[in-house]
Amino acid sequence: MTTAKELAAGLLSAAPADPAQLLPARQQMAFTLGFHIILVPFGIALTTLMLVANWRGLRKGDAEALVLARRWSKVAAVLFAVGAITGTVLSFELGILWPGLMRDYGAAFGFPFAIEGLFFFLEAIFVSIYIYGWDRMRPWAHFWSGIPVSLASVGGAASVIAANSWMNQPGGITVRGGRVVDVRPGEVFFNGAFWLEFLHMFLAAYIVAGFVVAGVYAVGILRGRNDRYHRLGFLIGFVTGAVVMPFQILVGDTIARAVYDDEPVKFAAIEMLPRTGSHVPETLGGALVDGRAQYGLRVPDLASLLAGFSPSTTIHGFEEVPAAVRPTQAQVNIVHWAFDVMVGTATLLLLLALWFAWLYWRRRQDFARNRWLMWLAAVAGAIAVLCLESGWVVTEVGRQPWIVVGQLLTRDAVTTRGNMWAVYAVVLGVYAGVGGGALWVLRVMKRRWGSEGDTAVAVPYGPAPGGGRQAVPAGRSDEGGRG
Repeated sequence: MTTAKELAAGLLSAAPADPAQLLPARQQMAFTLGFHIILVPFGIALTTLMLVANWRGLRKGDAEALVLARRWSKVAAVLFAVGAITGTVLSFELGILWPGLMRDYGAAFGFPFAIEGLFFFLEAIFVSIYIYGWDRMRPWAHFWSGIPVSLASVGGAASVIAANSWMNQPGGITVRGGRVVDVRPGEVFFNGAFWLEFLHMFLAAYIVAGFVVAGVYAVGILRGRNDRYHRLGFLIGFVTGAVVMPFQILVGDTIARAVYDDEPVKFAAIEMLPRTGSHVPETLGGALVDGRAQYGLRVPDLASLLAGFSPSTTIHGFEEVPAAVRPTQAQVNIVHWAFDVMVGTATLLLLLALWFAWLYWRRRQDFARNRWLMWLAAVAGAIAVLCLESGWVVTEVGRQPWIVVGQLLTRDAVTTRGNMWAVYAVVLGVYAGVGGGALWVLRVMKRRWGSEGDTAVAVPYGPAPGGGRQAVPAGRSDEGGRG
């Protein structure tokens, strides 16, 4: 396999200028991926929260839990539809914007996406069955029809992560004369970076979905709707995010050391380290200016200690690689800042989770009456989304200037035809329409659910809010009540 240094050696003497299409293509890909990645956690985790509420409603005779499950299923369906649109756009973009990638490595890179397509169809089928089955299926049969929705969403996400992690650590291919002559699908899918990247994204999905859901009900509680419906919705979401958060911190720490071992240039960009050395300080904030890290807060020896558990650990600087395959100063700053934001926001969420645990279990304090906690919980969802986006910036920008590390440079993969700025403008308009439409639909649903205040809510099956059991006539819904 050709290494980055070997490939760069042939580029040093006469590196071609970047194509005019490179910047708009990268901007468009960053925007569409950043938009789509927000929806992924809800496909993975909101469906699980929905099933938790559904299970509790049936097992415990909890009418409010059943109402939560039904409403969350409708939200999940809307977000699934938007995700289907944005995911399809991303698939087309790979061929339109990056024909060099698909031409040279499509035989390997396309395999995980073929698997993802199968999971997508399974998810679409069972989402339809679950939504349709609320008033038409036996309670437990309906519950079990939702399990494949959650499993298929995890499988689809794993397939996309396999493609992305393969770009960071390509494996399972044999290249001769610049062409792929053999593909080993198992090694492509389960490449060296797959398991940690997948676990990191899987946990992130539950953190984002959990805290976003909790934030919705925290706002309701702050507005005086401190009823059991809002408290239960808050607890299911917040406890999910809070329990997962410490495990995510451990996985993130493990990934940082894996990046140190396997992607030294990306790690050097994270640490804003141009030259190799030991006893490297951890620089918080700051910027790379004229090849030097400036203005940041430096913690002596900490970067070396975190990388190899010893202050004498050597960290390789990005100046070790030739300039032709070295990240630019702007890219280094973006990666460094994104990493700082990711770690900072994750720390805030961890502290919020620990505070909640202390209040709830040690002091037995009613969480809903602590307005500081509720205010922080109300914004925790936005913080979690920011953390997610920052992590993807580290992954994607940290790989530059490679689109497939050690194999294909981004500038060599981009299209050289057409006005990409015009295409980008069209995509922005389409996404504005899709995003705005989704928000409008969700807002209309919320208004319908809240149109009758706190009156009794009809549930599709199971216990009535006042006790006993109820049968809901065909066509009866839960649209009134506690929105």
